[in-house]
Amino acid sequence: MRLGINEQFIDAMVEGFYTEVRGDALLGPIFEARITDWPHHLARMKQFWRSILHNSGEFSGSPMARHIAIPGLAEIHFSRWLELFYGNLRALEADPRAAPLVGERARMIADSLMTGIAVHRGGVTGALEKRSLPHV
Repeated sequence: MRLGINEQFIDAMVEGFYTEVRGDALLGPIFEARITDWPHHLARMKQFWRSILHNSGEFSGSPMARHIAIPGLAEIHFSRWLELFYGNLRALEADPRAAPLVGERARMIADSLMTGIAVHRGGVTGALEKRSLPHV
């Protein structure tokens, strides 16, 4: 796969990222309250990222609905998610072009989820608010 973004990279990315998330003071409690089977969740997230990065089509699910169902989920949570994600990417990358490529996909996902949550909570006006999610 180009830039070394192969299945092994995705496995390491997901495993490393969720290790960081589980230990994070802000995000850890959100995940721990909802995920009871971590091996299953990690396997699903690997499918998700293979679908995103390889266009494998193997993931089916509704990430938007799951995120909308989390009360109080806000920009601060998505910003922290991205900070951890970017740090994990930097630690993994073999090719320096991989982190920006994968990181931009993650940012687009975070932005999409935030937009969906904002529309659900406050209509289109809520979705039009300026956001400042970090870039890789």
